[in-house]
Amino acid sequence: MANNFVEELQWRGLIHDIMPGTEEQLQKEMTTAYIGFDPTADTLHIGSLVQIMLLMHFQRAGHKPIALVGGATGMIGDPSGKSAERNLLDEETLAKNITGVKRTLERFIDFSGNQNNRAELVNNYDWMKNLSFLDFARDIGKHITVNYMMSKDSVKNRLNPDAKEGMSFTEFTYQLVQGYDFLHLYEHKNCKLQIGGSDQWGNITTGTELIRRKLQGKAFALTSPLVTKADGTKFGKTEGGNVWLDASRTSPYKFYQYWVNASDEDAEKYIKIFTFLDKSTVEKLIEEHKEAPHLRILQKKVGEEVTRMTHGEQALENAIMASSILFGNSTASDLRKLDEQTFLDVFEGVPQAEISKLDIEEGIDIVDALNEKSGFLKSNGEARRALKENSISVNKEKVKEEFRLSKNDLIDNQFVLLQRGKRNYFLLRVVS
Repeated sequence: MANNFVEELQWRGLIHDIMPGTEEQLQKEMTTAYIGFDPTADTLHIGSLVQIMLLMHFQRAGHKPIALVGGATGMIGDPSGKSAERNLLDEETLAKNITGVKRTLERFIDFSGNQNNRAELVNNYDWMKNLSFLDFARDIGKHITVNYMMSKDSVKNRLNPDAKEGMSFTEFTYQLVQGYDFLHLYEHKNCKLQIGGSDQWGNITTGTELIRRKLQGKAFALTSPLVTKADGTKFGKTEGGNVWLDASRTSPYKFYQYWVNASDEDAEKYIKIFTFLDKSTVEKLIEEHKEAPHLRILQKKVGEEVTRMTHGEQALENAIMASSILFGNSTASDLRKLDEQTFLDVFEGVPQAEISKLDIEEGIDIVDALNEKSGFLKSNGEARRALKENSISVNKEKVKEEFRLSKNDLIDNQFVLLQRGKRNYFLLRVVS
């Protein structure tokens, strides 16, 4: 094998539980493993990135990864870590989501080429759709006792007297359905290992037990810790919602900013989990960061590595440039390179006013633009004083009192950025 997969995960803090014999199996031969992805949306958010990283590490170690998209299990809903039953998805929505999830995964994992360990994408609906309830009850259900199923935390937590609501039979059977996935892949793909988050341990071990009881086979399990944030808030969430891996849902700029704004404690954890930097490089970066934490070396490095991996080099460069616009010495040409969405992301929350297209075509005196047309400054007198102090910029370039705004100053044909001093911004938006 190219390297020791388990050793690699251990120093990165990526192992929570591991079944005895797993490391020996991986050292013995190229092994196939799978991770399941829930198609509850048409892309994945960064909550799934740990599992994607695990598949990438697995493939880099010379093993064969399978990404399972749960077309069938998505119709049921996994109760693990949930306090209430989830809304079920219709077939049309599921099909759309599965296509989107596949497209996301293909950006990270190598499904092409002729190598033996190229990744595979599977959909459990393909082997579940023709399976009758009676067949499932007879061939699968009889191998796992209710006592065994009741012992799982995902079941016990929902059945205790303090639970807000009980558990439906549909959700109760989820661990059997997931166990059947493992059994099917074991039989048809020689898949001997299932990997998942620590909340999946019960479901995964049901699969290994089913393989043992039905086929007298030996299968393995490995889980990673759930990523948490030092401040107690949920990883992958912002005030605006989830941080997605798709640029149409979360722009590369906002994606980059999420990592750059991490706490020191979280950044030290993220550099190990979300990058492929080797141990000595990571340790050196951590030491450099501790010597000068105000430089945010770790946060910037994590942001660079993850944004490049997710969105590509050009998107990373644009995100870094966009980040420097608010806090660095950027220019008008830098502003003009931003697409509309990134521009709006950068200046989100900045006060703004509308001006007419006719006004900008005729030209607007800068004093009027600062006061009467925008309300940015309180009076013409204040505007003139600020101009005399050389503290007014239009699109990041200093202007004098004789300056007039024209359509040539428009960014993306609709915006003008006014600025007083270094941090006081105002946005003019042109409307017809």
